[in-house]
Amino acid sequence: MAGAPHSLVLLRHGESVWNAQDRFAGWADVPLSARGRTQARSCGEQLAAAALLPDIVHTSLLRRAISTADVALDAVDRHWIDVRRSWRLNERHYGALQGRCRKQVRDEFGDELFLRWRRSWDVPPPAGSMSRQETEARYRGLGVPIPAAESLKDVHTRLLPYWEAAIVPDLRANRTVLVVAHGNTLRALIKLIDGLGDEAIGGLDIPTGVPLHYRLDHALRPLAPGGSSLSSL
Repeated sequence: MAGAPHSLVLLRHGESVWNAQDRFAGWADVPLSARGRTQARSCGEQLAAAALLPDIVHTSLLRRAISTADVALDAVDRHWIDVRRSWRLNERHYGALQGRCRKQVRDEFGDELFLRWRRSWDVPPPAGSMSRQETEARYRGLGVPIPAAESLKDVHTRLLPYWEAAIVPDLRANRTVLVVAHGNTLRALIKLIDGLGDEAIGGLDIPTGVPLHYRLDHALRPLAPGGSSLSSL
């Protein structure tokens, strides 16, 4: 229908095994927990109940997002649609903190530094070794250096080209677009969509396994800032 709003659904992957253990995951490729797979199926059921049938899905290169998309699409009977994957939708790289329990990091470095690393706009955590990921087939030939640690600002910067070159054209083609990614990737995307300031984004939490629906106007501005959660369905 001419003039109909564009439809975008954002979904943070279901609970991973490291979410359950309260560990920093970042680019570590950890799988979903049993609860995470249940959440993913529930997401598909919620999309079906809301008549939000995705035409295309975008995911990161990490299995917790890929598995969530697969399970959710199966539940909504859209397992056959096109799927596009990009490292630009990967979670924020947590550097030397990856794999560590959040409580241990907080106890070692104190609340102030812990919160700066987690919630500030432009302060990255300490850099860590990228030797393993540099040799992984999925990251060969990117044409850009693999990060050793990222701030949310860094995530926003590397996400923006993918938004403009891949997601926006799908929205302009009047496709219902599903993006299955990660807490910080989606925070960066919501900052862009809602026009949030650097301070405001620090307080935004994205729960696992809860679809967030945005209806966007012709300029891709939200008709309802913040979108609408489907968790109550």
